[in-house]
Amino acid sequence: MPNTTPTYRIAPSLLSADFARLGDELKAVIAGGADWIHFDVMDNHYVPNLTFGPMVCQALKPHCVRADGSAVPIDVHLMVQPVDALAAAFADAGADLISFHPEASGHVHRSVQAIKAKGCKAGLVFNPATPLDVLDWTIDDIDLILIMSVNPGFGGQSFIDSALRKVEQARKRIEASGRDIRLEVDGGIKIDNIRRVADAGADTFVAGSAIFGKPDYRAVMDAMRAALKD
Repeated sequence: MPNTTPTYRIAPSLLSADFARLGDELKAVIAGGADWIHFDVMDNHYVPNLTFGPMVCQALKPHCVRADGSAVPIDVHLMVQPVDALAAAFADAGADLISFHPEASGHVHRSVQAIKAKGCKAGLVFNPATPLDVLDWTIDDIDLILIMSVNPGFGGQSFIDSALRKVEQARKRIEASGRDIRLEVDGGIKIDNIRRVADAGADTFVAGSAIFGKPDYRAVMDAMRAALKD
């Protein structure tokens, strides 16, 4: 059975970083205590925006290390359709975890297996109005569930409270599976709501503007960790 004491992880989203200084931003947020680095990959097709490609991931991969030399995982969230070709490209570019929206894949199980065959951990992403039913058939094969607490496509949106119910439902499914699956939440995560999200069952938190919109990245992440200990 998985450990009942959660290990929380904070995953700053580069979507809110200063793109003109992306390498410096990456290093600064890692120095500030980031556990994962979150890539929001948008294709201007599945969602109405266009962001990072695999070449950006490949360029930043060598810099995803802490001062002690340990690696910081790259957590790629694909908001693209179709999924498989770009998932493979990001795996080759150095991604450690790759998640996708099940409705964007023609064959969800095949897409999961293709990601894992590349040596990456695989996850499924659920939009605010997307049911969790696909987990009935895939939970034994995935490593991550990502619950969207905003509509995908843009940073800086407000947290949708109904996502908490979905987090609770996903946590129950994870516990019933007996597997060690990360439960991540993306969208509107801030110091003042991260505890509520954790109480619903999440253990990994994507934060963009809440971190990159402040002058001291470490101070924000330290405050988030303090809230998680309350």
